Amino acid sequence: MQRVVFSTWQGELIDNRNKPKDEWKESSYKLPLTYEDDLPSRAFIGWDGVAIFDEDIDVVRLACEYALQYQKYSEACGRCTPGRWGGKVLYDLLEKISRGEGLAEDIEQIKKMSQTMIRTSKCEIGKTVPKPILDLIEYYKDQFDRCILEQSKSKEYGKDSRYISKVTAPCIDMCPSKVDIPAYIEALKDMDFEASLSATRVTMPLAHTCGRVCPSPCEDGCRRANLDEPISIMELKRLGADYESDHNLSWIHPYKPEFPRNDGKKVAIIGAGPAGLSAAYYLGLKGIAVDIFEELPVLGGEVAVGVPQFRMPIEKYNKDIELVTSLPTVTVYTNHRVDANRLKEIHKEYDATLLGFGARLSKKVRAKNERTDMEGYWGAIEMLDKVNLWHKYRIGSPVSNELKDKTVVCVGGGFTSLDVVRCAIREGAKKVIMLYRRDEKTIIRNTTYEEYHEAVEEGVEFIFHSAVEEIIDEDNKLKKLIVNRFELVPDPDGGKPQLKKIEGANFEIECDYLIPAVSQALDTQILPEEWEIEMTSWNSIKTNGRDFMTSKEGLFAAGDCEYGPMTIVNAVYQAKRAASVISRYIYTGKLTLNDDEIMEDHLSRLKVYNKDEKIVGWMAGLPRMVSQKLETNERKTNNLEVNLGFSGEEAIAEAQRCMRCYYIAMVAV
Repeated sequence: MQRVVFSTWQGELIDNRNKPKDEWKESSYKLPLTYEDDLPSRAFIGWDGVAIFDEDIDVVRLACEYALQYQKYSEACGRCTPGRWGGKVLYDLLEKISRGEGLAEDIEQIKKMSQTMIRTSKCEIGKTVPKPILDLIEYYKDQFDRCILEQSKSKEYGKDSRYISKVTAPCIDMCPSKVDIPAYIEALKDMDFEASLSATRVTMPLAHTCGRVCPSPCEDGCRRANLDEPISIMELKRLGADYESDHNLSWIHPYKPEFPRNDGKKVAIIGAGPAGLSAAYYLGLKGIAVDIFEELPVLGGEVAVGVPQFRMPIEKYNKDIELVTSLPTVTVYTNHRVDANRLKEIHKEYDATLLGFGARLSKKVRAKNERTDMEGYWGAIEMLDKVNLWHKYRIGSPVSNELKDKTVVCVGGGFTSLDVVRCAIREGAKKVIMLYRRDEKTIIRNTTYEEYHEAVEEGVEFIFHSAVEEIIDEDNKLKKLIVNRFELVPDPDGGKPQLKKIEGANFEIECDYLIPAVSQALDTQILPEEWEIEMTSWNSIKTNGRDFMTSKEGLFAAGDCEYGPMTIVNAVYQAKRAASVISRYIYTGKLTLNDDEIMEDHLSRLKVYNKDEKIVGWMAGLPRMVSQKLETNERKTNNLEVNLGFSGEEAIAEAQRCMRCYYIAMVAV
């Protein structure tokens, strides 16, 4: 709960003006009362209302500045007349009132234009900007009347007040990397693939990759879902990247890379996975020298050696990698293992060091008689490494040598476990079973419906509400598993149902291989003991989650090593934020966020998407496009890419479903 002077945010009308403080109502929303550190916010204004924190705020100027932010946006957009010219009318009239030259009829004109914009603007930004302005005119009528009747300037007119704004959208807010999704989709409507890719790479350099293997959290914040079905956001993302590589275009950067600075400053990055590559890209674009140290003989981290070729073709991922390594300031060293002693050397030599190594130790299933040296016991990471090193790089030997005509049991319920079982099918296993403690809905939520459905089509047998109790071997060779069954038991207190073992329901599975894919852990031997790096309860490297510096000065962490096993899009977000902080830190020695990053954090706490919103003004029932997939019999014996993507016509049809749900938020400080 938060104490505010006044608020109309999301319909929660709070008016504490002229009331004793002990009678003030509090807001239930996480409004940005403090902008940054000890700097208080005076007001917050956005798409769904306004909140005032300072009783002396000049609301006329606040409304005018908010209209100005939209005016800047609409000039750049220009997609519809009500939005572009309506925004200009709002700003001109509010500016006129603020400088003491307004008339009573100007207020009526603002109201009329606002209603026109709400009804007829092409996108949500034009529809929503008038809302808080109308709230201020209604509830702070006295301030507007004083400017008009006395022909006087508003009390802060011409003063050096500070207003910080950010354009967002529900899908952008839900995307960990904050990709400007409406922008890249809008470009696809015009078949402008280069503009689409450029918009994506502002915050997501791995467009080929994240256009194929992202779990699409953005779709959980798609307002289209309130009307019918969410936009197929991930499927559309790959189009710009594929266009670039298929047509052998020069690299499409979000902005022109800066020349190498040659000022002696340099940054070390440990690990060439999604986090390391992303940090190197955004530092490299700024002209900052970066050296990446990678233990494997190939670049790309777990996406390269862990994600199967049929899901993430290496030739596509290599394009994302080449985008980074093509920058003149980025140097890569492969086959370079960094241990504790080497890390100490690197940290002395460089102005900042970013740890971006992955979680590559397979965790156990915690069964009786579980031994990693048992023949037939094979960790998921090791198994997938061997699969992918062979199929992608011809390093090692085929896994079919081990799995052909065998029975394979995998334990897990995430992307890694699905990769294991689908690879086992392709390597010729006779029977492939996945054991999962929870239910089908949960495994779909952990991954995607498509991934799970494709595994079922390919012949994987799923046994839910089950877990391995004991592993049986003969002379250290795996023979069978004793498996417990569980059931969901309702909580009598109304909480979440609990899993309870069903006594007497155990069963056995004879198998040749058990592949645990329950999670991964970090190899923390890289960290010098004397540094006493602060760790989380999950044994990952602790940062504050904002600037990503560790407890060691100048040492940053992002991706799996900071959070534990995470998605590519999360790792990219952390790495980009860390790179931004590092780009200032190496010159100032201070940890700072820019206004865009501060506003990003405020909006994430506030939440942009409202799942209870009723959508009006849009035609419902437009079907979500589904991309073509290889037929089951065409794909289950090889590593051809399964998802063939959208055709041009399908892409346009799907892009047309996007409602351009942009919003503007602004804080007065």
